[in-house]
Amino acid sequence: MKEGHSESILSCGLQTRAVHAGENPDPATRASSPNLVMSSTFLADPDAAFSAEGEHGDEFFYTRWSNPTVVQLEEKLAALEVAEAAMAFASGMAAVNALFFHCLRPGDHLILGDVVYAAVSETANDLLAELGIKVTRIDTSDIDAVREAFTDDTRLVYIESPCNPILRLTDIAAVAGLAHEAGARLAIDSTFATPVATQPVELGADFVIHSLTKYFGGHGDAVGGALLGPAEDIAEIRRKAGIRMGGVISPFNAWLILRGLATLPIRMKAHEAAAIEVGKYLEGHPLVKRVIYPGFETHPQFNLAKRQMKNFSGMLTFQAERHAELPRIFAEHLRLIHYAVSLGHHRSLIFNIPTEDILKTSFALTEKQEAGYRAFAGDAIFRLSVGIEDPADLCADLDRAFAALD
Repeated sequence: MKEGHSESILSCGLQTRAVHAGENPDPATRASSPNLVMSSTFLADPDAAFSAEGEHGDEFFYTRWSNPTVVQLEEKLAALEVAEAAMAFASGMAAVNALFFHCLRPGDHLILGDVVYAAVSETANDLLAELGIKVTRIDTSDIDAVREAFTDDTRLVYIESPCNPILRLTDIAAVAGLAHEAGARLAIDSTFATPVATQPVELGADFVIHSLTKYFGGHGDAVGGALLGPAEDIAEIRRKAGIRMGGVISPFNAWLILRGLATLPIRMKAHEAAAIEVGKYLEGHPLVKRVIYPGFETHPQFNLAKRQMKNFSGMLTFQAERHAELPRIFAEHLRLIHYAVSLGHHRSLIFNIPTEDILKTSFALTEKQEAGYRAFAGDAIFRLSVGIEDPADLCADLDRAFAALD
């Protein structure tokens, strides 16, 4: 980006940043759209060092270290999240593990939300425990429980808000204050919210994680992840986790996600509007027992959602009568909504999450924590990622599927 141009873009509104941050017309071809640079290597200065530890004299040397297309994506991500720096990864889990390796050492203590993305939970249960890192699982919506969990060895607090899959919220500013008082740092996976809803750095978070596969890419055709935070930390993570561990994003995936980001604010408005209409339909359906959506007054933390989220996103869950029959019914009879995992795509996706299964495979919860999970999920939930289709068509699609039960 041209010198001085970056600063002017950062002062613009979110939609303008989504379109322009990190991008400039190509000086050689005058192409308006961002270039896709698929080269794995770049011409080097004759005095360049072979090792990443040495000076190589060029901004671009080898794509595992840095790539022009990936840099454009990272600059746009940082501008949207109002963070000092960003690093893009091959997946959200690559970003999470890079953060853990950066912040934690044997003997350190991690406070982890008791309900987080399943792969993060499983990593904590297995890999971190094997490395001698102590992990305390906490319902991070309970501020008193978070306060009591700190020890002298606590180095990192890791939360999600809204959390996957039950859409429970955490007061980010309150937890950030507790972490900093204890000399620890706060990381938040904000994938469900996106910066259109919440900008965690401005609420005190030190690190923000995103699965770029979801709302940021928005089209279900590229896998990626991102870690945002202080420039000094991100530079160290790039050197150690990026260059050495190698979980960097493909330039092609970076280009696809860069394209998707330009419409993120517009899409999030459409996701929210459709989710509200579909949620209202579900609330009125005789087979639906409960709908959980942060934008509804029936959400147990609606007041926190209003304070912390500018957009309520497209994610909702619901409990239903005859739940055991519905996965097959949905898979066979839904025509617009795809019965599939993942979320945040332009098309709607739905998937069944039985409570017993996920507690057995991913979460090792205390009796109290299990009760907290069931307070949102009951015995099973359907997680519905509402896309940007006409909501009336989505409601008709669900209605047709429910009717197949008769």
